[in-house]
Amino acid sequence: MFPYPLKSLGQDWTTPLEDLQRYCWNRHISSCLRWPGHYSRAPYPYLSSRHFSLNCRPPLLFESGTQFQYYNWRPDHLSNTSLMHLSSYIMNSDKDEPSSKRRKRHGTIKRNWEYLCSHNKEKTKELEDKNVESTCEDSEEKFDFSVMSYNILSQDLLEDNSHLYRHCRRPVLHWSFRFPNILKEIKHFDADVLCLQEVQEDHYGTEIRPSLESLGYHCEYKMKTGRKPDGCAICFKHSKFSLLSVNPVEFCRRDIPLLDRDNIGLVLLLQPRTPHAASPSICVANTHLLYNPRRGDIKLTQLAMLLAEISSVAHRKDGSFCPIVMCGDFNSVPGSPLYSFIKEGKLNYEGLAIGKVSGQEQSSRGQRILSIPIWPPNLGISQNCVYEAQQVPRVEKTDSDSHLTEAQLEKTEVLMSAENVSSHLQHHFSLSSVYSHYLPDTGLPEVTTCHSQSAITVDYIFYSAEKEGASRGPGAEVALVGGLKLLARLSLLTEQDLWTVNGLPNEHNSSDHLPLLAKFRLQL
Repeated sequence: MFPYPLKSLGQDWTTPLEDLQRYCWNRHISSCLRWPGHYSRAPYPYLSSRHFSLNCRPPLLFESGTQFQYYNWRPDHLSNTSLMHLSSYIMNSDKDEPSSKRRKRHGTIKRNWEYLCSHNKEKTKELEDKNVESTCEDSEEKFDFSVMSYNILSQDLLEDNSHLYRHCRRPVLHWSFRFPNILKEIKHFDADVLCLQEVQEDHYGTEIRPSLESLGYHCEYKMKTGRKPDGCAICFKHSKFSLLSVNPVEFCRRDIPLLDRDNIGLVLLLQPRTPHAASPSICVANTHLLYNPRRGDIKLTQLAMLLAEISSVAHRKDGSFCPIVMCGDFNSVPGSPLYSFIKEGKLNYEGLAIGKVSGQEQSSRGQRILSIPIWPPNLGISQNCVYEAQQVPRVEKTDSDSHLTEAQLEKTEVLMSAENVSSHLQHHFSLSSVYSHYLPDTGLPEVTTCHSQSAITVDYIFYSAEKEGASRGPGAEVALVGGLKLLARLSLLTEQDLWTVNGLPNEHNSSDHLPLLAKFRLQL
């Protein structure tokens, strides 16, 4: 096995690190561990005991002859010992591969459908039974549809950030391997609406769009501005919807120094294909906000720009809003100020450090405080996150509306120029998250992305729904037409679950994000 006999220490074997390197060259053992260090042309990173050494012996006890099943390899398990321990139970012979690697290579992620019915009771169905009808309350006048939000991981971004994927075997990172897996997932879940992020432009034109169109989807795409290679796509089935309008949103404004990033959003207005002539339209939005954890000012401004466009697209002539589904990678964690603003419709950001906005960083030491206001007036968006001349959607006055008071008319025509600038942000929508972000039984956090450096939730599906018993905030002056009922969602997983299959991407899941999937009902 090794150039010279190993020293036996009970049931463990030890070898100098240099010999382990030579052994890894022949055995490709490095792909089953989360190695520190950068990729090289060799199948393992160069390790030197002069710089550091490893002690990766799992702190677990096993019965004699028991195969080692799983251990969460982490960089923080490194120590200053000069030898690396390999359990004799992990490696039985020179021809064997580590059992942990064999398990991870062939492992699959098990996700369940959670059906949410009356009184919020949940029924769990196995993924294989996804075609079985739920027992939720039914209605003769209804329109059911499903939505998937999926960051599919741009290949260029993967290669530019290879340090995030040190835990992966190289073959699973190739686009020629990843795209068939991604397409297989999309076919399997068969969602009526797809909101995709990190869609690389060249792949979209040559592979993604033709493949999805062959499945019955109509596709709309918006590439990031500048020289960024990817963008967002919204695809919907011809059989379920017709297209009313396409509204791209560019967050980069060359005349505003704050907005110098190339992120974008895309807003579609869709008409359900139903026998009912007066069925309400549905507004679907997709975005990928800035990643930088320390630029919460940019994130909030990008979100305000997206909400302003949604408000413009979704408002009806009578001043109400049609149902809204807002998907994307928001690069913010549950409970963060940005997340809370989306759900609660209001945020007082006075004294808030810019690095605290998204919740990605724990320490805000040395960071500046958000300015008041965050964005300049020439952006044309108010603190209520609507376009300046649309502070509240106008109510068209007819002969039957002659009883409207002067005060009511003034309320519908408020302009930003007359607004008292404060540290309070508001929006008009009543938005809920499809996911609760914590497992109900254990309280462990769900995650939507998992790579070598972190495993957190940053992806969401928000939808408009009237909240029973909730008082409407001062920013929610406008009524909602209909509202969506959440019927079911595809369960998420914990970080521990994902590392049993070597994290993301892996042999069966070809993005570093999980797809989110929800089923909705619109009452007609």
